[in-house]
Amino acid sequence: MVRQEIAAAASRYTSRKIRGRGAGTQTWQQRAYDMYHQVPEVRFAASWIGNAMSGARLYAGRRDDDGSIDPAPPGHRAAEIVDQIAGGADGQAQLLGSFGKHLTVPGEGWIIVRPNDQVLSPYVPEDGHDWRVLSVGEVRQQSGKLTAEIEGEEIFIPEADPETMDPDGPVAIRVWEPDPLRSIEADSPVRSSLELLEELLLLNAAVKAIARSRITGRGLLLVPKGTRFPSSQQQGAEDDLIEIFMTIAETAIRDPESAAATVPIVLELPADTIGDFKHVTFESQFDELALKLREEAVRRFATGLEIPAEILLGLGDVNHWGAWALTSEAIRLGIEPKLATISHALTQQWLRPILESEGDPEWHRWLVWYDTSPLRVRTNRSETALEAYDRGVISDAALRRETGFDDSDAPGAAEEQTDGEDQADDDTADESPGEPNLPVDESEAEPDTLPASAGPSDGLLAAADGLIWCALTAAGEKLRRTPACPRSERSRSRDVDSARLHTLLPVEAAQVEQWRLLDGAWSRAPEIAARYGVDPECLLASLDHYARELIAAGVEHEYRLVPTVLTSCVGGVR
Repeated sequence: MVRQEIAAAASRYTSRKIRGRGAGTQTWQQRAYDMYHQVPEVRFAASWIGNAMSGARLYAGRRDDDGSIDPAPPGHRAAEIVDQIAGGADGQAQLLGSFGKHLTVPGEGWIIVRPNDQVLSPYVPEDGHDWRVLSVGEVRQQSGKLTAEIEGEEIFIPEADPETMDPDGPVAIRVWEPDPLRSIEADSPVRSSLELLEELLLLNAAVKAIARSRITGRGLLLVPKGTRFPSSQQQGAEDDLIEIFMTIAETAIRDPESAAATVPIVLELPADTIGDFKHVTFESQFDELALKLREEAVRRFATGLEIPAEILLGLGDVNHWGAWALTSEAIRLGIEPKLATISHALTQQWLRPILESEGDPEWHRWLVWYDTSPLRVRTNRSETALEAYDRGVISDAALRRETGFDDSDAPGAAEEQTDGEDQADDDTADESPGEPNLPVDESEAEPDTLPASAGPSDGLLAAADGLIWCALTAAGEKLRRTPACPRSERSRSRDVDSARLHTLLPVEAAQVEQWRLLDGAWSRAPEIAARYGVDPECLLASLDHYARELIAAGVEHEYRLVPTVLTSCVGGVR
């Protein structure tokens, strides 16, 4: 994993920190909370980010000199500390989900950790800790004292001395996204959109008023004065038109959903001023403009978020590949930076202080980190991984990664030995000549039937690798013009290497031939075969079969597989 720069801030409440910014709500943060409660788009965006973050997994890692992060081995003290954060995996999911909303709306939140013997929570062990995530409205600082409101009860958090930290004392950790102008203050995506959201509320009120107004919605009905028509109650009697309409209007007021609610307001004018019934409407250009302005305000708010606007606006016009690409971008740009913020806070203010106090000489190398692979698993990708694994072209680790598992789910040594014996028995019973249907042999070792000198030369390997890459590139260019890649996605697909496009777009085995993806791809195969002394028909058939299997399985080509592709063709011209 590559090192990432963390633009985040976190601090324990101590006598030497957070002096320039007391706990409590900044002026704009209360407005941001109001928008969360009043504007559904704000609530959706914050909830989407929170739900996505809750699906990530926290783990203890060790940063190497090259910047990579390796998971802590099972049983290591750092792994034990991280596993106990928030009481385990379920509590960590709630913690991350809560911070998804806090970092999106007000830009900050608090973590309050108390020994469970002070709380007696039934959900954690007696020697564990009670973890709470609180908003800035639930934590305040007055006269050097920090008070947190937890379940309606005010809890006093004493200042901690940074030189003599009490491992059994309560801890208050402020986590925030720093403002670029004043880093001690928080910033959030909603903050820059507050005026826009205020405008959206006004437009919502205008649309609501238009919908409720009878005079603008239904207009006026002008009738000549004294107009009468036969009564439905007494034969030969006449009713006044105004009385009839008033009765209908009263019904509309009592039951807004009745048909009577659609009648206009009736005005009676002298007969000499109006010769016939007239319906006068008061339509305004602002009525239609308000709807357009509201849509524009929502779109502008969507573009101001840290996730792709399509997540908020909807994915109706995006195919499954485009939806996956947008989701992946949202995870990379909107979810992982916030996970890094929380991981940084837990590392600096929880994990490392504990390891340092326990005398771990490498406490500064251990950190809390995150894994977002559970968020990236796609159903079609999982199915493809299973098919590719059955064909022997991906490893056990790759299969676990693509199906949402990790190395901790791998079988133990005893299980592998038992499975290997069972598989050997099955292979012996079912083996028949010519039956395997694999694009390449799963083993990378040279076959026992050939001497070492009979293996493919480096020149032949390089030439075959080039042929395969060029064939996949040509296939990818053609694939962009097939139904697998709709026109709306073709411009976006150009950001992907043509030789790798088949790993993102679904292609069935029959469609490789139907769309002629590999037509003309092997024109140089006879020349390469003659140069290195192999059968041209065998070389062409091996390369073509391998490329077709890769495209149909959605698997990327790897150079290490080329020797096994050429195994059947090595040994001289036939």
